[in-house]
Amino acid sequence: MASVSEKREARQRRHIRVRRVVRGTAERPRLCVFKSARHIYAQIIDDEGGRTLVAASTLSKELPKSGDHVKKAEAAKAVGTLVAEKALASGIQAVVFDRGGYPFHGRVRALATAARDKGLQL
Repeated sequence: MASVSEKREARQRRHIRVRRVVRGTAERPRLCVFKSARHIYAQIIDDEGGRTLVAASTLSKELPKSGDHVKKAEAAKAVGTLVAEKALASGIQAVVFDRGGYPFHGRVRALATAARDKGLQL
Protein backbone atom coordinates (compact mmCIF):
# COMPACT_ATOMS: atom_id res chain seq x y z
CA MET A 1 0.00 0.00 0.00
CA ALA A 2 1.31 3.44 -0.94
CA SER A 3 2.15 5.84 1.84
CA VAL A 4 0.80 9.38 1.99
CA SER A 5 4.10 10.86 0.83
CA GLU A 6 4.24 8.49 -2.16
CA LYS A 7 0.68 9.47 -3.17
CA ARG A 8 1.54 13.17 -2.81
CA GLU A 9 4.67 12.77 -4.92
CA ALA A 10 2.74 10.86 -7.60
CA ARG A 11 0.14 13.64 -7.77
CA GLN A 12 2.86 16.26 -8.04
CA ARG A 13 4.46 14.34 -10.91
CA ARG A 14 1.10 14.18 -12.70
CA HIS A 15 0.59 17.90 -12.09
CA ILE A 16 4.01 18.76 -13.55
CA ARG A 17 3.26 16.58 -16.57
CA VAL A 18 -0.06 18.36 -17.15
CA ARG A 19 1.51 21.79 -16.59
CA ARG A 20 3.92 21.22 -19.48
CA VAL A 21 0.90 21.56 -21.76
CA VAL A 22 -1.61 23.71 -19.84
CA ARG A 23 -0.65 27.40 -19.77
CA GLY A 24 -2.79 30.34 -18.74
CA THR A 25 -2.70 33.49 -20.85
CA ALA A 26 -4.22 36.92 -20.34
CA GLU A 27 -7.00 36.04 -22.81
CA ARG A 28 -7.62 32.56 -21.38
CA PRO A 29 -6.20 32.17 -17.85
CA ARG A 30 -5.80 28.88 -16.00
CA LEU A 31 -8.34 27.65 -13.43
CA CYS A 32 -6.20 25.70 -10.97
CA VAL A 33 -7.69 23.36 -8.35
CA PHE A 34 -6.11 22.18 -5.11
CA LYS A 35 -7.85 19.99 -2.60
CA SER A 36 -6.91 18.96 0.89
CA ALA A 37 -8.67 16.44 3.07
CA ARG A 38 -11.04 19.12 4.39
CA HIS A 39 -11.06 22.06 1.94
CA ILE A 40 -10.94 22.79 -1.77
CA TYR A 41 -9.31 25.82 -3.36
CA ALA A 42 -9.63 27.31 -6.86
CA GLN A 43 -7.58 30.09 -8.44
CA ILE A 44 -7.69 31.71 -11.84
CA ILE A 45 -4.10 32.50 -12.80
CA ASP A 46 -2.50 34.47 -15.62
CA ASP A 47 0.77 32.58 -16.09
CA GLU A 48 2.23 35.16 -18.48
CA GLY A 49 1.85 37.95 -15.93
CA GLY A 50 2.41 35.67 -12.95
CA ARG A 51 -0.71 36.95 -11.18
CA THR A 52 -3.68 35.39 -9.46
CA LEU A 53 -6.74 37.10 -10.90
CA VAL A 54 -9.53 35.40 -8.92
CA ALA A 55 -9.53 33.01 -5.98
CA ALA A 56 -12.17 31.13 -4.00
CA SER A 57 -12.17 28.31 -1.49
CA THR A 58 -14.29 26.68 1.14
CA LEU A 59 -12.69 29.15 3.54
CA SER A 60 -14.00 32.17 1.59
CA LYS A 61 -16.11 34.60 3.58
CA GLU A 62 -18.66 34.80 0.73
CA LEU A 63 -19.73 31.20 1.31
CA PRO A 64 -22.27 30.67 4.06
CA LYS A 65 -20.91 29.07 7.21
CA SER A 66 -23.43 26.67 8.61
CA GLY A 67 -23.20 24.63 11.76
CA ASP A 68 -24.41 21.62 9.79
CA HIS A 69 -21.97 19.31 8.11
CA VAL A 70 -21.77 20.05 4.38
CA LYS A 71 -20.74 17.26 2.05
CA LYS A 72 -17.42 17.81 0.31
CA ALA A 73 -18.93 17.60 -3.19
CA GLU A 74 -21.57 20.21 -2.25
CA ALA A 75 -18.84 22.49 -0.91
CA ALA A 76 -16.91 22.04 -4.17
CA LYS A 77 -20.02 23.04 -6.15
CA ALA A 78 -20.33 26.18 -4.04
CA VAL A 79 -16.67 27.05 -4.66
CA GLY A 80 -17.08 26.45 -8.41
CA THR A 81 -20.10 28.74 -8.51
CA LEU A 82 -18.31 31.42 -6.50
CA VAL A 83 -15.14 31.37 -8.62
CA ALA A 84 -17.25 31.57 -11.80
CA GLU A 85 -19.22 34.54 -10.45
CA LYS A 86 -16.02 36.35 -9.51
CA ALA A 87 -14.43 35.57 -12.88
CA LEU A 88 -17.43 36.79 -14.87
CA ALA A 89 -17.58 39.95 -12.72
CA SER A 90 -13.93 40.67 -13.53
CA GLY A 91 -14.45 40.12 -17.27
CA ILE A 92 -13.05 36.59 -17.62
CA GLN A 93 -15.24 34.52 -19.94
CA ALA A 94 -13.07 31.47 -20.75
CA VAL A 95 -10.41 29.57 -18.82
CA VAL A 96 -8.15 26.55 -19.25
CA PHE A 97 -8.91 23.92 -16.61
CA ASP A 98 -5.98 22.59 -14.56
CA ARG A 99 -7.08 19.66 -12.43
CA GLY A 100 -3.86 19.77 -10.45
CA GLY A 101 -2.91 16.14 -10.98
CA TYR A 102 -6.15 14.89 -9.41
CA PRO A 103 -8.47 12.51 -11.27
CA PHE A 104 -11.40 14.28 -12.89
CA HIS A 105 -14.16 12.92 -10.67
CA GLY A 106 -15.73 13.68 -7.32
CA ARG A 107 -14.95 17.12 -5.95
CA VAL A 108 -12.84 18.22 -8.92
CA ARG A 109 -15.63 17.37 -11.37
CA ALA A 110 -18.25 19.01 -9.12
CA LEU A 111 -16.24 22.25 -9.05
CA ALA A 112 -15.71 22.24 -12.82
CA THR A 113 -19.35 21.44 -13.58
CA ALA A 114 -20.63 24.19 -11.26
CA ALA A 115 -18.30 26.75 -12.86
CA ARG A 116 -19.40 25.64 -16.33
CA ASP A 117 -23.08 25.80 -15.36
CA LYS A 118 -22.61 29.35 -14.07
CA GLY A 119 -21.39 30.46 -17.50
CA LEU A 120 -17.61 30.07 -17.41
CA GLN A 121 -16.18 28.37 -20.51
CA LEU A 122 -13.80 25.54 -19.60
